[in-house]
Amino acid sequence: MQLDEYARLDATGLAGLIRSGSLSATEAVQLALEAADSVNPELNAIIHPRYERALEEARSAGGNDDAPFAGVPIVLKDLGAPMAGEPYYAGTAFLREINYVPAADSYLTARLRRAGFMVIGRTNCPEMGTNITTEPLTYGPTHNPWSSAHSPGGSSGGSAAAVSAGIVPVAHGNDGGGSIRIPASCCGLVGLKPSRGRVSAGPASGDAWAGSAIDNSLARSVRDAAAILDVLAGYEPGDPYTAPPPARPFSSEVGAPAGRLRIGFLDRPALKEFAADPDCSAAVLSTARILEGLGHVVEEAHPAAMEREGFQQHFLTVVTGSIAAEIDRWSAVLGHRIEPKVLEPDNATFYRMGTEVTASQYLRAVQWLHDYRIRMAEFWHGEGFDLLLTPTIAKPPPELGYLSDPEYGQARIPEYQQFTAQFNVTGQPAVSLPMALSSTGLPIGVQLVAAYGREDLLIRLASQLEQAGAFLSQRPRIFAGGSL
Repeated sequence: MQLDEYARLDATGLAGLIRSGSLSATEAVQLALEAADSVNPELNAIIHPRYERALEEARSAGGNDDAPFAGVPIVLKDLGAPMAGEPYYAGTAFLREINYVPAADSYLTARLRRAGFMVIGRTNCPEMGTNITTEPLTYGPTHNPWSSAHSPGGSSGGSAAAVSAGIVPVAHGNDGGGSIRIPASCCGLVGLKPSRGRVSAGPASGDAWAGSAIDNSLARSVRDAAAILDVLAGYEPGDPYTAPPPARPFSSEVGAPAGRLRIGFLDRPALKEFAADPDCSAAVLSTARILEGLGHVVEEAHPAAMEREGFQQHFLTVVTGSIAAEIDRWSAVLGHRIEPKVLEPDNATFYRMGTEVTASQYLRAVQWLHDYRIRMAEFWHGEGFDLLLTPTIAKPPPELGYLSDPEYGQARIPEYQQFTAQFNVTGQPAVSLPMALSSTGLPIGVQLVAAYGREDLLIRLASQLEQAGAFLSQRPRIFAGGSL
């Protein structure tokens, strides 16, 4: 198989070739390593390569036909999904300095490995995942394959860049405020954030950021997003809660009839102080017209709670309190106090803010967000909408340096993060789909949001759009198989 053919395959297609004997697991991993060698020096997506180990594992894997993704290369984000015996730094200098190596796999890592995936490395992320661009001081920026001057998004930006550029067909990511969906939008991918409790964070964590954070994948196809969710979904011992089990495997929803759905759309930020971006608005309106053409009822409507003041303030209280607790946890693991001066400036500020949050302030913020969740749910359960359509981010991908500026970066994030964090708090499933290009040739994703537990609807409709040829057909400038 030639590199350009490999780089265009999704994980399901690659797994089928391996299963049929047309390609061996060793050959698949060798192609992934060839792809990484060709584009990663320009991207800086993979920061912990385990190329030789992956080849050894592929050679010794044999033909395990029971594993759905036997022999398929994958990368893990260097945040979440710890892997026994492999470096895990979470974008931090303090873990890098001691070369921290976990003793055990997370439940998620174990599930991916049992499914047959071959981990070829870990990918770049912002320090502790607290930015929506991937520009950690410890490792330097990851570049967007569509334009090396632009951000691939964050915090799963390294994983998104690796998939978009053809190194691997699918990658691990996680999402606490948009960190799967935002990089998917920036890099022209499918990024599905599952319902709260669908994927276990254990055993080391229960419900990070008060249940707002969850893991899944960045993918090239809807069928991959669905099939990998089948691999990852389900209760694990000690989980504080779990999402209702689906009626059938999520992969069965690919190509299934979607019915006639009622879809509301919002093509501008709900908060009046932020202006609509013409490219992002156009992507939503174009998608709305396609959905109408597919027989759905589409109307301009959104949850009134999205206009409610106070969301950012209370979410920030939860996030900063959680960051402070996480740094204190690492201090206990390392046996010495992690001083704020070893953190990047934004995280040093978050740590200080978090240590000033009292228990009662934290719990009041959680309660406010619970009330917000109830108000948001009215759109689906009271007003009778099946889905909400929005931009994924409020502007096309930013240039590198814009959101990481030590003085102004954090203040600029709300310009972009207008549509994603709300659904981390509500726990609803949401997906970013690659539907458009900006006037400057950068990917723009649109987001679909379903009621809690209804990933099935998202997958059916996303598959319908994909099969209608609505997804981007272009390839990025930096691509292992050459751009189209």
